[in-house]
Amino acid sequence: MDHIATFATFSIVAADLEKGDWGVAVASKFIAVGALVPWAKAKIGAIATQAWANISYGTKGLELLARGLSAKKVLDKLLADDEMRDHRQVGIVDWNGDVAAWTGSKCFEWAGHVIGDHYVALGNILVGPEVVEAMAKAFEIAKGELVDKLLAALEAGDRAGGDKRGKQSAAILVVREGGGYGGYTDRYVDLRVDDHPEPVKELKRIFRIWDLTLLSREDPNDVVKLEDVAEKLQIALKKLGYYRGEITGKLDKETIKALENWMLINNFENKMRKDGYMWGSIYRYLIDLAGL
Repeated sequence: MDHIATFATFSIVAADLEKGDWGVAVASKFIAVGALVPWAKAKIGAIATQAWANISYGTKGLELLARGLSAKKVLDKLLADDEMRDHRQVGIVDWNGDVAAWTGSKCFEWAGHVIGDHYVALGNILVGPEVVEAMAKAFEIAKGELVDKLLAALEAGDRAGGDKRGKQSAAILVVREGGGYGGYTDRYVDLRVDDHPEPVKELKRIFRIWDLTLLSREDPNDVVKLEDVAEKLQIALKKLGYYRGEITGKLDKETIKALENWMLINNFENKMRKDGYMWGSIYRYLIDLAGL
């Protein structure tokens, strides 16, 4: 028998062809679901394999997609070679944004999926169909990039009841050509919460830090003039141990140096500016971190 893992899961697999993003968001009452369910490769496609999961669907599926097979043809081939297909659940979005999905007749109830434009929401051992329905609706109305829409869908599924056995882990994987750190990989967003009482909420919290630290998608109008917030910066940086001068409210060299040190130590070097402004998102994070 192939290597398998039995777990209840709700997930969404989707593509944004305009941005060149493919991704999967998933949550489950199962340890480290992100290590098993989501698979994706830029310009190739994305796959979620779950229920009594055949993990090879991820690797084999991406290989077949890379050969130019459509999502439907890949799904048919994977299922044809699997004697336990009726226990499987899988969603695929291909290089063209086309979608295919399968929920085996022997998946534990409630199990099913909803297919939409460039996405599929699927799940098993759920409280009911309202979970995938809520995910589909949230995905369709959410604004932003694919990662924002996937997180909105996952949160909606969680609110709708999700896995009827409870909560444990969650993950999101979004790929974009050259989208990884330094442009060396396609892993635009790759985050996991392996064991937590509120994994979806924790995943959103971690993504906020990832977004601040690694993604370059700030609103160009969301900036703060350093001179206007010098006193607040001094108070925050002093509380965090970076500024040792007096609270004067004047933007002096010591304050600027303290701010630069804080940004460098907290991995915000790619968000540093030299024009007397700082990104509003970074400023708000600093103020929140200092408890102000």
